[in-house]
Amino acid sequence: MSAAERNGAVLVAGGGINGIQASLDLAEAGFKVYLLEKSPAIGGRMAQLDKTFPTNDCSMCVISPKLVECGRHLNIEILSYSELIGLSGEPGNFKAKILRKKRYVSEEKCTGCGECASVCPVSLPSQFDQNLGERKAVYKLYPQATPNVFLVDKNIRPPCNLECPAGTNIQGYLALASKGKFLEAYNVIRRTITLPAVCGRVCYHPCEDKCNRGEVDEAVGINNVKRFVSDRVYRDFPDKAVAAEAEIKYAEKVAVIGAGPAGLTAAYDLRTLGYGVTIFEKMDKPGGMLYAGILDYRLPKKILQLEIDNLLGSGIELRTGVNVGAGTTISGLLESGYSSVCISTGAQKSRRLNIKGEDLPQVTGGIEFLKDVNIKGGARLNGRVLVIGGGNVAVDVARTALRLGAPEVTLACLEKEHEMPSFEWEREAAAEEGVRFMNSFGPLEIKGR
Repeated sequence: MSAAERNGAVLVAGGGINGIQASLDLAEAGFKVYLLEKSPAIGGRMAQLDKTFPTNDCSMCVISPKLVECGRHLNIEILSYSELIGLSGEPGNFKAKILRKKRYVSEEKCTGCGECASVCPVSLPSQFDQNLGERKAVYKLYPQATPNVFLVDKNIRPPCNLECPAGTNIQGYLALASKGKFLEAYNVIRRTITLPAVCGRVCYHPCEDKCNRGEVDEAVGINNVKRFVSDRVYRDFPDKAVAAEAEIKYAEKVAVIGAGPAGLTAAYDLRTLGYGVTIFEKMDKPGGMLYAGILDYRLPKKILQLEIDNLLGSGIELRTGVNVGAGTTISGLLESGYSSVCISTGAQKSRRLNIKGEDLPQVTGGIEFLKDVNIKGGARLNGRVLVIGGGNVAVDVARTALRLGAPEVTLACLEKEHEMPSFEWEREAAAEEGVRFMNSFGPLEIKGR
């Protein structure tokens, strides 16, 4: 074989002991060798055998020198964690199509020190040990692995994550919380949820409906963990929960109209990106419907205010008592120096039934009723109350009416019980408090006395 022929490249598929030896022999003969192995490290089955040879020799003692030589040889390039998915051409002139899987760890920067694995909170069965032991989610296949690089095991996104409207890394903060790393878990939640303690109290947790644990006994209390983690951080690390003031990177300023959850989140994201942000809120207190529409028994005002104060620490300016549209206008904001306006006013009006008697003084909308109770305290109710509607707002109105002293509260709706748009657990809580449900009924007219 001529030197020219030896200068071609050779692909060796399989990084077991045969592939390693073949690669070394070819490299010594002058070929450029690409050693392809689908697992994260070369070594194959022999690396797993340990002291199981009939001669009682240690297989690692045999294979280790070859691993080192293969890793150092200038003519060998190891393509680990890769698969051959296509091969075309003819003898002497092949083209290979190779899939390089992501390690999520930089091969150039990783030193193989193992510090990442020592702090990783997630443990998984070790396939290298035939699932007889455990490894961390960030791992090296075995101690003498070549290449000496760690990787992060990332499978498909679990069903609970896929169901979360915010796309929160649920496994991440559950794993950290299970190890007592509450501040780290809180920081994971805050990446996608601006008001974690609020969300931990009012979220309808669709993630739990998809939790795989429910197939064994019952779903993990994901939302309760979020609430617990947030409350624990606010108790033990109050200073670290306050958002650090973000650097102003851009000259453009943004006006946000409305200090509800949408406006607060938009303002916080814009501020962390480097824009100057001012929120304009027509009420005297920020929070929008979180403040005006959700009662204290579900969301205490001090928790809401604490989370808002933490966000404002990023450098957001808040102006309350400013009703944009009545005196202050959008065009006026643009003329005063704001480059953009984000409108997040919400939908703070009840739906009308459009029936006779709807405008009687004894009749009020559900949202208006909750706002009156939240902001003014609400009047004592001495008579019977009928709530029309089957959603969660209707259930909240019914429970609130009972707490204001109404001797009897009935909730009437067109839907059958299993068709009601309110959540089942909300109806169960209302029934336990004494709310009566009248299903499959709809009002035609309201008569006053």
